[in-house]
Amino acid sequence: MSSSTASIGNGSGAGTGIRTGTSPLASVDISALAATRARHPEAVAEAAARRTRRPLLGDSGRLMIVAADHPARGALGVGSRKLAMANRADLLERLCLALSRPGVDGVLATADILDDLLLLGALDGKVVMGSMNRGGLSGASFELDDRFTGHRPEDMARLGFDAGKLLVRIDFDDPGSLTTLESTAHAIDAMAERRLPLFVEPFISRRGPDGKLRNDLSAEAVTKSIAIASGLGGSSAYTWLKVPVTENPDDMAEVMQTSTLPAVLLGGEVGDDQDGAYEKWRGALQLPTVQGLVVGRSLLYPADGDVSAAVDTAVGLL
Repeated sequence: MSSSTASIGNGSGAGTGIRTGTSPLASVDISALAATRARHPEAVAEAAARRTRRPLLGDSGRLMIVAADHPARGALGVGSRKLAMANRADLLERLCLALSRPGVDGVLATADILDDLLLLGALDGKVVMGSMNRGGLSGASFELDDRFTGHRPEDMARLGFDAGKLLVRIDFDDPGSLTTLESTAHAIDAMAERRLPLFVEPFISRRGPDGKLRNDLSAEAVTKSIAIASGLGGSSAYTWLKVPVTENPDDMAEVMQTSTLPAVLLGGEVGDDQDGAYEKWRGALQLPTVQGLVVGRSLLYPADGDVSAAVDTAVGLL
């Protein structure tokens, strides 16, 4: 192991100027991260190899995952702040703080962010979930032709990650959806071969008159998306679902009867009504197949700026 690798990713950042987010005021030294990446790219694999792993589900049988895979799709906005997630040091500091809170099980992100977190030593004892298809860039004409440009199954196996995640948006008027469905089935098969859980996030989507892609959160649409996603691939043994709460939260009990696959709720963009979002999640979390939450921007960038309080409140729902 190189001397630089020994000092980065050990949970303290000793000798590097990098700190791991163990306090609300912790900061990330971008210059130190960049220097390590430039001089010792092997440090990422070394950090992954010595990372302490854990089961997907802990003693509570519930999952609380913080999501940060939005930037790779070009989705950098939070509320009215169009580039809120563009400051990488700020994002990493928020992630390290969230991961340090009791009850947070892990993180979902793309390779660049997970590599940073590995170098910061922030992933020991956490569930690490790699984001797989990021080709459907936000607002692009090819958004529904969602190619697998992120983590591959072999990458996650090599790095000792714990699970993968993919997004499958289905528009019955867009042929690009078929490509995504086929690629999704292949990814499910490849993950199952490696006995790696895969979280599938399905939507029925359509473009409005303005050309913008929108997800249909009606009970009928969410039910149909769950049914389609549950049947993809040659085995569902390692498939989980990542589902939204329906427009009318009271519909969730019937909607979730569509599949026996374990599921987590996604947070999505909740705006200023954080309390309203918590109440929607609280009810759906009582359903028998729902095992936890995967939430990103609403916890990392809460309206009041208090990341710790937002994360702790979400953990309390479990």
